[in-house]
Amino acid sequence: MTPPTRMSRYFLRTLREAPAEAELPGHRLLLRAGLAAPLAAGLYSFTPLGWRAMRRIETLIREEMDAAGAHELRLPALHPLELWEESGRAQAFGGALFRLADRRQRGFVLAPTHEEAVSMLAASHIQSYRELPVTLYQIQQKFRDEPRPRGGLLRLREFGMKDAYSFDAGWESLDRSYLAMFRAYERIFARAGVPVVAVEADSGAIGGKDSQEFIHLNERGEDEALLCPACGYAANAEKAEFRADPPVAADPAPVERVETPGVGTIAALAQFLGIEARQTAKAVFLVADGEPLFVAIRGDLEVNETKLRNLLGAATLEPMDDEAVARAGLVAGSAGPLGLAGVRVVADESVAGAPGLVAGANERGVHLRNLAHGRDWTADAVGDVALARAGLGCPRCAEGRLEARAGMELGHVFKLGARYAETLGVRYLDDAGARHHPVMGCYGIGVDRLLAAVIEANHDEGGIVWPATVAPFDAHVVALGSDRPEVAEALAALEAALEAAGLEALVDDRDESPGAKFADADLLGMPVRLTVSPRALGRGGVELKPRAGGDAVVVPLEEAVARVRETAGG
Repeated sequence: MTPPTRMSRYFLRTLREAPAEAELPGHRLLLRAGLAAPLAAGLYSFTPLGWRAMRRIETLIREEMDAAGAHELRLPALHPLELWEESGRAQAFGGALFRLADRRQRGFVLAPTHEEAVSMLAASHIQSYRELPVTLYQIQQKFRDEPRPRGGLLRLREFGMKDAYSFDAGWESLDRSYLAMFRAYERIFARAGVPVVAVEADSGAIGGKDSQEFIHLNERGEDEALLCPACGYAANAEKAEFRADPPVAADPAPVERVETPGVGTIAALAQFLGIEARQTAKAVFLVADGEPLFVAIRGDLEVNETKLRNLLGAATLEPMDDEAVARAGLVAGSAGPLGLAGVRVVADESVAGAPGLVAGANERGVHLRNLAHGRDWTADAVGDVALARAGLGCPRCAEGRLEARAGMELGHVFKLGARYAETLGVRYLDDAGARHHPVMGCYGIGVDRLLAAVIEANHDEGGIVWPATVAPFDAHVVALGSDRPEVAEALAALEAALEAAGLEALVDDRDESPGAKFADADLLGMPVRLTVSPRALGRGGVELKPRAGGDAVVVPLEEAVARVRETAGG
């Protein structure tokens, strides 16, 4: 049992107005309610009230992970750099990886994730197929050198994460472990009061076969999801496929040179020739792992750099600067794939499948008609590197058109396969005595992000409206006129009853006006407010008001605890 917390002695300061840099409603309320305070860009300190909310979220997560059969452990946050070099991810994470050296100049990293560490632990413990499947999880701090921390808790340089890792003796078993974690995630977000959509996602530097993100759709979110209202297809914009408008039909014709003075954009080219943008080939100049790259894509489409990076297996992808463009012999505004030398060429499927397009002639003010891949030029690589967008056709159904929605990524689940097990020596013996590498799954939830999403999804003009499952306190008690004996006596009795019932209460006993106390009660947003005042006592009890809505009613003091349980869903 936890005694009620008195605000007069609590480390808490609320704000009437949020700092100007807080743009999202949830970020403003986080600061106004005194849950957290910035220390530096991407770094936040949590107050006792904010940490209570975090712990409630962690408790909810633990309940569902334990119920799904996962086992909690603890892994170091400081890893030897050589371990990350062995897995190949020291380069894959690039500048996002915090690196440091000890007094002997041995390299270390602050872990952004823990596949390497958990694989090393598994290698020392797993010996037989009888020990599989197993899922291990932790809730721990992660570190990523984000170039642009933003949105309060949405993009941090240090953040809490629940990360879990499954080990299975085959893909069929992994499918079951993956589904168990997927279902657990659905329950976690539902219980936390945050609606989510599961979308197909890119695996990024984590790697793996399949992955899905859990997105809370929110117009202020930093991620974009593409959804089909007709069939339910859903994917992150980085991963999304689409059904493009078909190319314009045309009979094969020889390449024709055409003067295009002053034309330097696809829009200008289409207007000048009286054609559609999809009848042109756009040139995109990039540098992949230090090598110049020419990407040809249909003029009505854009390059998806994530898809392109995956196609090439590139660790880095950057725009080509003017010097590099000149060295490669490319002519901005009139560039084309014909006759290029010393430059790697990639063709999007939209170009490779077109009968003939208009492309640059690599001469200023000159383009070529009827240029066809396979006949006039060939690419070093061909694949889907186009960016999906709203309005394009759904890749799964014939009638659907994609809709774009902003959202906040809260969780991510991956099927990793045997990549880490093979690299780091995780093996088990099957029933015939043969050695195999287990296949792995990886499952993450950003705890700080989930806290931010809870506030984004549960607030009104007065402040936060905490779901009972994650509220820092079960009830907010407002004491008015507590210097009067009858109020002090009733307050003490109410506090004792709440404590005996195992309910945690925040008691506003400060020397403040009723208006200020009620405003703070709305701002802090506990599921139910109890007011002990001469007026309420004169009417036979204490005033009870649910934060989520409903009229205030006076209930007898002896019934208050039961009504709190009922109102708060406890």
